[in-house]
Amino acid sequence: MAEVRKVIPIQPAAGDDDGGLFSLYQAHRKIYPRAVTGLFARLRWAAVLFTQIIFYGLPWLTWNGRQAVLFDLGARKFYLFGVVLWPQDFVYLAGLLVVAALSLFFFTAVAGRLWCGYACPQTVYTELFMWIERHVEGDRTARMKLDASPMSFAKLRTKATKHALWLALALLTGFTFIGYFAPIRELGSEVLAFSLGPWQWFWMLFYSFATWGNAGFMREQVCKYMCPYARFQGAMFDKDTMIVTYDAERGEPRGSRSKKADPTAAGLGSCVDCTLCVQVCPTGIDIRNGLQYECIGCAACVDVCDTVMDKMGYPRGLVRYATQNGMARHLGRSGMLRNVLRPRVLVYGTLLGVLVVALFGSLAVRNPLRVDVIRDRNALARIVDAGDIENTYRLHFMNASEAPHRLRVTVEGLDGIRLASPREYDVAPASNRAVPISVQIPPGVGTPGSNPIRFVVEAIDDPSLARSEKAAFMVPR
Repeated sequence: MAEVRKVIPIQPAAGDDDGGLFSLYQAHRKIYPRAVTGLFARLRWAAVLFTQIIFYGLPWLTWNGRQAVLFDLGARKFYLFGVVLWPQDFVYLAGLLVVAALSLFFFTAVAGRLWCGYACPQTVYTELFMWIERHVEGDRTARMKLDASPMSFAKLRTKATKHALWLALALLTGFTFIGYFAPIRELGSEVLAFSLGPWQWFWMLFYSFATWGNAGFMREQVCKYMCPYARFQGAMFDKDTMIVTYDAERGEPRGSRSKKADPTAAGLGSCVDCTLCVQVCPTGIDIRNGLQYECIGCAACVDVCDTVMDKMGYPRGLVRYATQNGMARHLGRSGMLRNVLRPRVLVYGTLLGVLVVALFGSLAVRNPLRVDVIRDRNALARIVDAGDIENTYRLHFMNASEAPHRLRVTVEGLDGIRLASPREYDVAPASNRAVPISVQIPPGVGTPGSNPIRFVVEAIDDPSLARSEKAAFMVPR
């Protein structure tokens, strides 16, 4: 007999009036982080000040009469203090990206999401925007009360003030950002005169809008859903990584009690279940639930929990930086730190050190003179006066130094080979120059077809600047 299956329809929950349709996504719940003070809060603000002083101040520094740091895309030149980089120096950008990636791996393997908690632009600007928000609207309870209240003139004025300050900071950020790609002093005059180009307006307003939206509204949504780092961080963690951890063995069972109560007699752990660790979390998680990908490692919960422990007269460290192995084996801080220096960390650290030394060593000994030789393919060879054979080339000089140079060109490789063009050329600082060069050989020299030759270019005023480039001299068959 065929099996009879009874199909039971899914009924909507009580109070659900949307026809039995269910959302597969959790509704967004606005987070109101409480202000917190403590060691890690001070470290976080020190990182905010350090990164923002660099970001806002660096474009205003001058070097040899120009902007010290400028990525001039139009001229295809990058200025980094005394170093001028050209598109041919792309290898240095690749090296810098590799160093950044290895740094991320190294610090994540050592102490989790340090980048996210202290230096990520999303975290930094969220801190700045929340600082403005707290000074305009008040701390957590006041902000929740304000948002729940009906619209009034006072509420509208408060919200308008907050957003005006947010937009001012966002516009300053957008202006500074494009100041890395266009001379910022000229840019300031153009902004005041409303004479920016269309692309400059676009990128300044785009970056300002992104800052205002990400730090003012999206906040933890960027960290939880948009940033890929939260997803692949698990591959860089192990049980000896220092992470923000709740000591469940000490804290459980949790429960409220008076300050004078003996937790042991009451059968309670050290956690008083005040939920302050949740209230200060910028991503709204409960650290007592264990390691979670939403945790950005800011340690705000550590600061507030230590404050509660101080008030209760309990030892600090119920929530602290620790390793999973350290918690399981009841290791002290020194024991955990010893285990941090494991093979993965040593490999990352060694590779990082070697790459940093190689990158900066290469920059230090870099020859600022570059020469490209291109043979004129429209005229492979021609016979000139007295039967001499002539080839034409185009030499492209690139001077990546901050001083002008006079260059001398010589050619070698065949008997009697000589230049039929001027031998000396001036090249301005941080510029390039292309010149046509004619090379001749006497008749009967060389073999029919391609003959290897070499151009030697050296600076007359600085003999240490010299280049030797290979080329081919064509002899008619």
